Amino acid sequence: MSAKQAILEIARTVIKNEGEAILDLLPYLDSNFEATVKAILQSEGRVVVTGVGKSALIANKIVATLNSTGTPAIFMHAADAIHGDLGTIQKNDIVICLSKSGNTEEIKMLIPLIKRGENLLIGLTGNLQSTLAKQADYVLNTFVEKEACPNNLAPTTSTTAQLVMGDALAISLLQLRGFGKEDFAKYHPGGSLGKKLYLRVSDLLNNNQKPAVAINASVKEVIVEISKKMLGVTAVLDKDQLVGVVTDGDIRRMLSKHDDISGLQAKDIMTKRPKTIEPNVLAVKAMETLRANGISQLLVQDKKQYLGVVHIHNLINEGIA
Repeated sequence: MSAKQAILEIARTVIKNEGEAILDLLPYLDSNFEATVKAILQSEGRVVVTGVGKSALIANKIVATLNSTGTPAIFMHAADAIHGDLGTIQKNDIVICLSKSGNTEEIKMLIPLIKRGENLLIGLTGNLQSTLAKQADYVLNTFVEKEACPNNLAPTTSTTAQLVMGDALAISLLQLRGFGKEDFAKYHPGGSLGKKLYLRVSDLLNNNQKPAVAINASVKEVIVEISKKMLGVTAVLDKDQLVGVVTDGDIRRMLSKHDDISGLQAKDIMTKRPKTIEPNVLAVKAMETLRANGISQLLVQDKKQYLGVVHIHNLINEGIA
């Protein structure tokens, strides 16, 4: 076996082992999982997720997923909790504690402090005989037969199992809350995912000028307007009504057909019935329309009123690609 084949075989083995371990979690989904979801749904507080070592890293990711899907959550490092950060936990909070063994010193010290505060304690552990499992109100079992590490030491498969159980919890809560695309956009306003869900064509119009010429404008006036507004296009209006469009491409085609352009007007070179879009349409739909028609601009029209132009560069700049 070549060095390359050996590397790929190692990677395939890791992925196979972790994939099988994830599927092995299915029988562990029981009344404890159901009760945990219901408790979080009914809670007036937050979800505090804690752990140490690699489990703390997974806890941070679970917190991020919960927050982004409508469940208020906060991370608290178990070691910091017993050194002053215990005040992170408020009266109505639910605590989820991650620990593969369920017997680390920090966790064992933290458990009675949580119980003293009368907070609901959820143990996410792979050891049902551990202190954490025995003291928790509900236990989410993440037992794995072995780590992907050949020495069965480095947390790999076990942390993957924790991550997947956290995702199962977050998505269960999401669906039961009826958390939809509009809600997702509220929590992701700055990213490209959020923009695809809330950014509308009208939000882009203020970035552009509004090129327009009269139907009887000269070719020179058309060229000047296109150049001045720098969008590669101008609308053609007849008594404020949109009747056509002239693009850079129309100008080039005109020059290839006519030696004398002095007598030509906008109406002679324009494209009638131009592609338009309404201002309240999502920007992502505008991009779909541009691509479907192989064009770079859309004229924006509200009923019969011409409002301006949205350019493909506006959409790309906003991450709508």
